[in-house]
Amino acid sequence: MSATHNLTGHFLLAMPSLADPNFKDAVVLVCHHDEDGCMGLIINRPQDITVGAVLEDLKLGKPASDAPTFEGGPVEPFRGFVLHDGWQVYDATLCVTPEIHLTTSRDILEDLARGEGPEHFMLVLGYAGWGAGQLEDEIARNDWLIAPGSSLIVFHTPPEQRWMAAAQGMGVSLAQLSDQVGHA
Repeated sequence: MSATHNLTGHFLLAMPSLADPNFKDAVVLVCHHDEDGCMGLIINRPQDITVGAVLEDLKLGKPASDAPTFEGGPVEPFRGFVLHDGWQVYDATLCVTPEIHLTTSRDILEDLARGEGPEHFMLVLGYAGWGAGQLEDEIARNDWLIAPGSSLIVFHTPPEQRWMAAAQGMGVSLAQLSDQVGHA
């Protein structure tokens, strides 16, 4: 795969024609993409469980925040990921974009429990994964619209508005899209 085809840091916006119920109306932030496959997190599906409840379950205490956790995808739904602004680096931190980092180590959870963690963050449970060439095939079938990633959308846009905000950033409106795939 050439560097120009690397989608790390981009959004995948589920097209109306995408039949997989796991991804209906999803906004996926691509966190890692190479010739072996792709890993991303759905960022527009808040869950009923709060960050505080998760931290309490892990015996880390309960922060003042009652922010929701997010359903990140159908793979390993109890595995946790923290998307956060890019100012702090932890034991297992991946730079997705200069403004968005992904951390999977316990030290960030300990900081969140103490109220010392990143200012902007999302606790995401589960992830989306694609094998080698799988995402490229789905893109070729018009299952996904590719949009530039944005920390403003991830951290400052309400979840229910993230799909539209990412599409509008490219000049695309839902009214312009069809749920039918075809050829001209």
